[in-house]
Amino acid sequence: MKILVTGSEGFIGSHLTEKLLNLGYDVRAFILYNSFNSVGLLKDVNPKYKKKIEYFFGDIRDPLVVSKAVEDCDTIFHLASLIGIPYSYIAPGSYVATNINGTLNLLNSIKGKKIKFIHTSTSEVYGTAQYQPINELHPLNAQSPYAASKIAADQLVLSYANTFNIPSITIRPFNTFGPRQSLRAVIPTIITQCLTNSKNIRLGSLSPKRDFTYIKDTVNGFIAGFNSNFKSGETFNLGTGTEISIGEIAKILIKKINPKLKINNDNIRKRPKKSEVMRLISDNHKAKKELKWKPKYINKKLNEAFDETIQWYKGNELINLSNSDYIV
Repeated sequence: MKILVTGSEGFIGSHLTEKLLNLGYDVRAFILYNSFNSVGLLKDVNPKYKKKIEYFFGDIRDPLVVSKAVEDCDTIFHLASLIGIPYSYIAPGSYVATNINGTLNLLNSIKGKKIKFIHTSTSEVYGTAQYQPINELHPLNAQSPYAASKIAADQLVLSYANTFNIPSITIRPFNTFGPRQSLRAVIPTIITQCLTNSKNIRLGSLSPKRDFTYIKDTVNGFIAGFNSNFKSGETFNLGTGTEISIGEIAKILIKKINPKLKINNDNIRKRPKKSEVMRLISDNHKAKKELKWKPKYINKKLNEAFDETIQWYKGNELINLSNSDYIV
């Protein structure tokens, strides 16, 4: 079986690619073409798997390239996406081109081929919750252009499942974190500031609460969806079912890394008032029941996830951080 992973060079994509290789699958890694010939975070995949990866450079916005990418594949894990909420305020058209049109290109390329399609959504599509915890029946409410583009992509996948009988499901992760994550995400931002600053760290709003899910649990959720006899068109939340505020996370990480640090509130880091999502907590009963998936890194095990993440940033991202272009 040959599996295509779009967005393979990204945070979740690289971990998923590594897991699939570990399980013995042939993986074609779709990577956004760049002039540096960079494979992104796939460079951090276990060396024993790197030679097994089939690298495919292209752009999901190009339908001809996409058609070539899907050739001879049995399954597609679609993770390629333009992410990041703040930038979507500035360049919403870019999110439409990548997240909506890119998904459309993939779907058009597999019509009539019976290729299994596993699509990636985001918990941001729910907006500020109308009830907690959030199940898959919760109304979709875009509070950013990014969320709007993901809702549109999700609906395209559903429509193609219904109209063209494409066997597909949508996986909706809740705030995944772990090694390799971009420094634009809140947990890596906190960790790197704790490791490099001597007096304080700067954060935006501390009150929003999130369902932070460790990368190993998220990847196992994707694999569970792949292995299940799913009903096409279904959506599954992947989250722990627990919540913790940004402020609480910061206190935990500060205590682990540098207890002397203090938190400074930075208004520049805050989202526009109507765009901020205050609580995102998943109801994961459907994934537990139908995919036989259960998160392991919760409660006391969450500390283990934090420790593994901290150790990765100590050994990797911070080597040349003082000379980097990252703004943390």
